[in-house]
Amino acid sequence: MSRLIEHMQRQLESSRRLLEIVLLQSAAIRRQDVETVLASLADVQAEMGYRARLETERETILRAAAAVAGVAPEAIDLETILLDVPAPEAARARSLSAELLGLVKEIGRVHEQNRILLRQELTFLDHLMRVLSNTPQAGYSQSGWTSVPQSLNVVDARV
Repeated sequence: MSRLIEHMQRQLESSRRLLEIVLLQSAAIRRQDVETVLASLADVQAEMGYRARLETERETILRAAAAVAGVAPEAIDLETILLDVPAPEAARARSLSAELLGLVKEIGRVHEQNRILLRQELTFLDHLMRVLSNTPQAGYSQSGWTSVPQSLNVVDARV
């Protein structure tokens, strides 16, 4: 049981680091701090590598618990693992699991916000570059759909 609790504590530590990174990333996106955004992407990648190793460890723990319980690994859950565990340890495991679930949901929420913010920034930059380069953009006109011309005449050779 201590192996499970230690694993869950490592999962929580990793989740807290990941939440800190995505919150930092969110602030950097809002400040348009490109260097920090890029650095945070590298930090996310590094943390996700660590989380992949934790996931492998989790699968090992679940397979071992499933073998003891006599069920398929995909059928095992925390409550099945905790059936014969003393109440204080079971309560600790449940508490860690609830906290981990909350952190994972919050990370997902902030990450989705960051994706939206980045998409908005990139859309604005695309629009700005089109305006600066005098490149038309497809869209709707009063008469309906307007398409972008395939080529632009930079020099009017008719003169």
